[in-house]
Amino acid sequence: MPLPDLRLPSPLVELTDERAQRRGVAVYLKRDDLIHPELRGNKWRKLQHNITAAKEQGFTQLLTFGGAYSNHVPATASAGRHFGFATVGVIRGEEHLPLNDNLALAVSRGMTLSYLDRQTYRSKTEPKVLQRLHEEFGDFYYLPEGGSNALALKGCAELPTEITVPFDVICCAVGTGGTLAGIAHGLRKEQCAIGFAALKGGDFLNAEVDQLQRDAFGAASGNWQIETEFHFGGFAKRKPELDDFIADFQARHGIQLDWVYVAKMLYGVFALIDRGRFEPGTRLIVVISG
Repeated sequence: MPLPDLRLPSPLVELTDERAQRRGVAVYLKRDDLIHPELRGNKWRKLQHNITAAKEQGFTQLLTFGGAYSNHVPATASAGRHFGFATVGVIRGEEHLPLNDNLALAVSRGMTLSYLDRQTYRSKTEPKVLQRLHEEFGDFYYLPEGGSNALALKGCAELPTEITVPFDVICCAVGTGGTLAGIAHGLRKEQCAIGFAALKGGDFLNAEVDQLQRDAFGAASGNWQIETEFHFGGFAKRKPELDDFIADFQARHGIQLDWVYVAKMLYGVFALIDRGRFEPGTRLIVVISG
């Protein structure tokens, strides 16, 4: 089934903002949030090759994992509806009713939700846990938390090829590390990537990105780094200064930012610009993933 309303390549727009201009830094937004109404940003890039593989291997059901605020979970549900798969979302923690917007969207797109206590969830990739899920739900194509696997990285690595202006640095939000790992692999040797962790204590993500690249491409590219300062208290947590930044950005540019990932990243980008992290003349690409 073809995916309607797919917009690729996603738009690239220059951002006119005096905070960057006074530092001599050019900022371009890669509007991956406009790729598709329900499969926005890195979600479509991560899912597209996995959907093809699942079809080719004869699967009729997708199963994935995520927290209650995961964007990957409803995206998987929407992909399943569009491409004819049953879907199961295994959620960390206990059920809370009413469902939040993300989980409600997933259910509305036909996804069955299942819950794992937090201790079991930490062991979600162990054979005994996966076997239990197979016994409950039958055969399924497995998508890891956040959708980050070798095929997902392949999709994310295609993003830089769509960029039509010369640039030096590309920035993206980091949840599981798959988007950063893929994008960094797709860069030219003179370019680099900066990821902004959306969760507290994100130093472990350096090893995750390194391993993801080795698994997908055979080697780590070494042209990326992760900023862990701008988490605002942890994943799916926020503070007044983040809300103020979101309101100010919408007033300046007419764009409502996702507060879980993208707003934290952009806050960090402008903080680094203000600190003089980037030389005058630097061109930044900022990926708006949702």
